[in-house]
Amino acid sequence: MKMERLLSPLIGAALVLAATTASAQQPPAAAPPPPPPYGMAISLEQAKKVMAGAEAEAKKNSWNVCIVVLDSGGNIVMVQRMDGAQFGSIEVAREKAYSAVAFRRPTKAFDDALAQGGNNLRILRVPGASPLEGGIPIVVDGKLIGSVGVSGVTSAQDAQIGRAGIDSLK
Repeated sequence: MKMERLLSPLIGAALVLAATTASAQQPPAAAPPPPPPYGMAISLEQAKKVMAGAEAEAKKNSWNVCIVVLDSGGNIVMVQRMDGAQFGSIEVAREKAYSAVAFRRPTKAFDDALAQGGNNLRILRVPGASPLEGGIPIVVDGKLIGSVGVSGVTSAQDAQIGRAGIDSLK
């Protein structure tokens, strides 16, 4: 009985020490890369390519959506509402595109952060930060030249359409 009382704290201390040593051996998490710097505004010809690629992806899947392309200053370059798309999605797509260009990151970053809860819920009070996936910065030669926002289907599908539009620029 005495031996068990003596061994119990020793075993507990050994476990704590082992856990501390194991967590200390983990490499520190790498800091995310800085967001891309702003570049010249997207041209109308580039915006047309993004719009055409996004529209083709939406049509291929029979998704009726609204697509917005903004320049690097957050100004509208193109807006398209496909036949049958709800008009409420026009503003949602614009807000997604604005968030992506203003904060220089896909809106999925806000979506993911909110899903973690806790202090991340503060994002809901950040003006212009759309917590809905579907807004993507357009980066060319390492410079942010604009963004695309899509709304009308699920957020993941909106993002799929936006990425297809950006891919058509290459």
